[in-house]
Amino acid sequence: MKSSEKITALTDADIDRVVEMAWEDRTPFDAIEAQFGLSEQEVIEVMRREMKPSSWRMWRARVQGRATKHAARSAVDDGRFKSASQRIVSHNKMTKR
Repeated sequence: MKSSEKITALTDADIDRVVEMAWEDRTPFDAIEAQFGLSEQEVIEVMRREMKPSSWRMWRARVQGRATKHAARSAVDDGRFKSASQRIVSHNKMTKR
């Protein structure tokens, strides 16, 4: 499947979630790929398409070379951080304690 076909196959809710995950500093591109099947380049394409040009430039400058956006280069422990909306996405039924 071509990258443009993958992107157009996403629902509006999926695109919103991809953008949200890409904005989060500690969510690696690998997590987006595992959940939505989009490579880093495809995520960049989605962000470019969905954002205003100035917002895209700001995001791109922020994530370019950032170690936490690449799981292999990140020193962040996987259990250390989770987005507040991750439970909604993963359908985890465990309550906070």
